[in-house]
Amino acid sequence: MKEVFIIPKILVSGRGGSGKSTFVSLLAQKLKKNGRKILVVDSDESNLGLNKILGIKKSKETLMSNLGGKIAVRDKLMEIVQKGETNLNIFDEMSLDELSSEYVCWDENLGFLEIGKIEHAMEGCACPMGALSRDFLNHIKIKKGEWILVDTEAGIEHFGRGVLEGVDIIITIVDPSEDAILLANKSFELACENNKKFGVILNKTDKTVETLLKSKLNSDIDILGTIEYSPDITMLNLEGNSLKPISIDKFDEIINFIDSW
Repeated sequence: MKEVFIIPKILVSGRGGSGKSTFVSLLAQKLKKNGRKILVVDSDESNLGLNKILGIKKSKETLMSNLGGKIAVRDKLMEIVQKGETNLNIFDEMSLDELSSEYVCWDENLGFLEIGKIEHAMEGCACPMGALSRDFLNHIKIKKGEWILVDTEAGIEHFGRGVLEGVDIIITIVDPSEDAILLANKSFELACENNKKFGVILNKTDKTVETLLKSKLNSDIDILGTIEYSPDITMLNLEGNSLKPISIDKFDEIINFIDSW
């Protein structure tokens, strides 16, 4: 009998400095310990240290470099636009087990993939990376017990690029700032437009901050959990070390919520 491929593919968004990469890393480590198979997709062209806080090596290539580099992908994208088409369609349907070790590095049941990075000044916009992210996520299929976590660039540009098309759930990280609240409320609207499940994580909080954040967020938004400010996380990030030593019990509640969603 053919396996049924199911959710979750999760896109993690938020403003710069809200804690997106930290959340992705901690959730991935918790899922790994729980026996799930996880692929972390780094779709942020400017983030250079996600693999370090995950505690995993990088592959020798990004997905984009494996396909010939940014110019090759951009040319393919232009060819499609000229034909009046909208999808890149570089990939066929594939499973986690079919991904090449040339661009995915595995540490037991935890994998890490970079879509692409800005390598040189004046190389142009990051649109090809957004198109590549969308096409990859549209074609990667997962089965029960497998998760994909997508760490995105700051803001909501990935919504405009259509990256959310290939995911099932959007989680926005909300830190104590007005900008984070505005961004979460706008992201919720965009997620609803595209019929995507949406929730937020309140990050770097205490009881007072948590209450204030909840009062400012759209009342229809699901709050998946809260994470208190941790000086230990701050120091590990500053030192460029893995977050493996950090354990937060609330992640079990977050995982259970997503599993039952």
